[in-house]
Amino acid sequence: MLNKKRYIICFEFLGAAFFGSQKQKDKRTVQQEIEKAICTLTKDRISIFLSGRTDAKVSAKFQCAHFDSGSIIENFDKFLYSLNSILPSDIKVFEIKEVSKTFHAQKSAKYKHYRYSILNDPVASVFSDSYLFYPYHKLDIERINKSLSYLVGYHDFSAFKSKSTNPYNDCTIYYARACQKKVNRSNFIFIDIIGNRFLYNMVRTIVGEVLFIERSNLDCLTMKKVLDSKNRAKAADVQEAKALCLEYVGYNDVNLYIQKKFIKEGK
Repeated sequence: MLNKKRYIICFEFLGAAFFGSQKQKDKRTVQQEIEKAICTLTKDRISIFLSGRTDAKVSAKFQCAHFDSGSIIENFDKFLYSLNSILPSDIKVFEIKEVSKTFHAQKSAKYKHYRYSILNDPVASVFSDSYLFYPYHKLDIERINKSLSYLVGYHDFSAFKSKSTNPYNDCTIYYARACQKKVNRSNFIFIDIIGNRFLYNMVRTIVGEVLFIERSNLDCLTMKKVLDSKNRAKAADVQEAKALCLEYVGYNDVNLYIQKKFIKEGK
């Protein structure tokens, strides 16, 4: 079909039962489930292109993908309703619209926002399957933010990258801060990191280094020393994937997003 149109979909998913977002042979993935549902509706062989991949067990509140189809989608509300009735309960698409053929879900993205959730209480919760339970040390939010401050800017993040074939190690971090929040009776620390791109296991390794610095009562400057070393062996272990969530994929100005999300909301 020559007259194909390009569409973007925005969706959320719970990562617990997925082997990541990107399609893999003989494994359940987010891409596989969405492609299967869209093909059923459009009667068209399509492939979706994600804004980026997430690892097994990682969730997303706002992920994006694009696809081309020769089947014209005339009623987006009806299409969303039908699509979500086919999709499994741990994936929900909440937006679809037509975009320019020059748009690319990955290449057009300007930034991504990840959040890591830590329960910092002496007793675990029955709901702790969704975040990291960290009872061993009372975490100091000011020290954590001091450690994270060394990551902001353009750097080589080789020290926080697990082995992969991607040779590019440079990233720009626009925002890296932690906040404390009480949810019902539970005390949480949320670590928010916004960057133009992320390396394999990068956020989870950064969190591991933060916790190691706190547990060992090291100088916060340790984070900078690890960063400058560009040596993965110098950084701490990767933390659990279940506590990591892709909060947002941005195609607009990152400063406006930070202003609205954190400064105006007083976070």
